[in-house]
Amino acid sequence: MARICPLFSGSSGNSYFVGSADAGILIDIGRSAKQMQEMLSACDIPIGAIKAIFLTHEHTDHIKGLRVFTSKYKIPVFSSQGTLQALEESQQLNTDIPVELVDSRGIECAGMWISSFPTQHDCAEGIGFHITTADDRTLSFATDLGCMTEQVYHNLAGSDFVVLESNHDVGMLKTGNYPYVLKQRIISDYGHLSNAACADILPKLAKLGTARFLLAHLSHENNTPDIALQTSLCSLTIEGLKRGLDYEIDIAPRENTKHETILF
Repeated sequence: MARICPLFSGSSGNSYFVGSADAGILIDIGRSAKQMQEMLSACDIPIGAIKAIFLTHEHTDHIKGLRVFTSKYKIPVFSSQGTLQALEESQQLNTDIPVELVDSRGIECAGMWISSFPTQHDCAEGIGFHITTADDRTLSFATDLGCMTEQVYHNLAGSDFVVLESNHDVGMLKTGNYPYVLKQRIISDYGHLSNAACADILPKLAKLGTARFLLAHLSHENNTPDIALQTSLCSLTIEGLKRGLDYEIDIAPRENTKHETILF
């Protein structure tokens, strides 16, 4: 049975394990190698089960542990051309570690079929992932979205499981302590997806068959898990969809201290 284990989520670091009990991948590695090792062990995920690291983009909260972790465990890295080039220029890639492109055509890895799609974010070439597991379940992963584009929506639609960014509450952001320039960056079409923008798309996805949602990349300063969850629940309820009957929804924890894994 397929599973996803959200190891870390948010501005302090992001990483998720997707796969089976025997083999899978990491999506992003945004904490130190030591923190990654400790969390993987706590969540009963052996290093040997990780067949590759797939990167959404090159920002530090998504690649912090990359160089040390791959040096130690010799795990290949997959991402877009732009991201790989940015990582090479910043010397975050080890020359003896295989690096490969992943695009819309897809590749096989860890018994899954994984393709990518472009996301709109202020990075070199951000991507999300569409994953088909060995038992024909589908998961789509999209964080660090400035906005919901047609390409992103097309890749989310019809998935069994959707991991989607619900980064900030607009009111909290506007009245918070962030500098004006940073606020404008976050709220722009190349920043991060708000709770309201995330919530707006969930009913459409649920009506197309998505049975499970995981809200991800919540801001620690401009959001709370309860606000993000209630915003999404309100949108789903207005459309006549019932939690526990039509869908399930969870929040990716900042740190998976409960060591929870979601089966799908």
